[in-house]
Amino acid sequence: MKFRTSREVLLRPLRVVTGVVDRRHTLPVLANLLLEASDDGLLLRATDLEMEVVARVREDVEVAQSGVVTVSAQKLGEIWQSLPDGAQVQVALESDRVVLRSGSSRFVLATIPVADFPSSQEGEEEEGLKVELALPHSDMRRLIERTKCAMANQDVRYFLNGLLLELSGNTLRAAASDGHRMALCTLDGGAEVPETLRLIVPRKSVLDIERLLADSQEEVRLVLGRNNIRISQGQYTLTTKLVDGQFPDVDRIVPRNADKTILGDRETLRQALHRASILSSEKSSEVRFQVEGDQLTIRASNPNQEEAEEVVAVDYAGQPLEVGFNVRYIQDVLTALDTESVKFSLPENNGIAVIEGPGAEEALYLVMPLRL
Repeated sequence: MKFRTSREVLLRPLRVVTGVVDRRHTLPVLANLLLEASDDGLLLRATDLEMEVVARVREDVEVAQSGVVTVSAQKLGEIWQSLPDGAQVQVALESDRVVLRSGSSRFVLATIPVADFPSSQEGEEEEGLKVELALPHSDMRRLIERTKCAMANQDVRYFLNGLLLELSGNTLRAAASDGHRMALCTLDGGAEVPETLRLIVPRKSVLDIERLLADSQEEVRLVLGRNNIRISQGQYTLTTKLVDGQFPDVDRIVPRNADKTILGDRETLRQALHRASILSSEKSSEVRFQVEGDQLTIRASNPNQEEAEEVVAVDYAGQPLEVGFNVRYIQDVLTALDTESVKFSLPENNGIAVIEGPGAEEALYLVMPLRL
């Protein structure tokens, strides 16, 4: 194997592909990425056995000799990143080592036999239901950005450690919950499905998908099956296994009688909560909302008898109320939304709060209050 290219051509492909590599894995070969040079250009592939990312680079790569090799993802990525802008790089397999040359620099990297590298998931086909659809880049990013804040992390309820994608009719809905809050985002899915399809994408895969979409505006193509999902954008393809579990019934959780509404400026509230959170208890992260008339008073305190108080103007026409929240949950919602104002709706018993941004009704957030 032998090819030549510039630093800039492989900079982003290496960053995207190596993002899947788990350095703590017990199989040494999984710390490597696979490089394959051919007449069709260069293919880079990395996997952690649950997820695989493939990048195809067909332009601005001069392949002198076809071949395939596996090499340390971390070391190759760090070397490539450290090269000067505009550097021309030659990569060649010599005996059982990869030799990288650029200007006066030379690096020799160890390899692991290609036979030890896991086979690709990309060509695997599932039996039964399979749905294909295309989404604008902005829609796919919005689904993730509006909901990722509520995903659980290492929860024993494993089905919460990810993002639910639900297709029904021609509607695509994303939902995430950690048991204390829930985030929902609903969009036109762009494809008609004969039956409701519910898939749980693992948390790590969701974050890698977000990184994949970060620097490109190209259309996103999805292939959804019962056991995996494949997402393609331009030269990149990500395939991941799904979480095998039953996500809570979203429609049953959303309150139907949340008639006490508070309307306020989102950025003003976000800044007030940030200041109040500095003196909230590290254990509970509690803040208290006291609303009366057109005034919201936010209070926070901690075991050291330190206190914070913020007063914010709001629109509210109900009876005076007091309710407590985990401040981090509210802050996450106000960060995920991009509307000028935000609306809080609560039922009579101060149960689950519904938070949304007027003018951006595709996103909805539910937050459990704290006992005062």
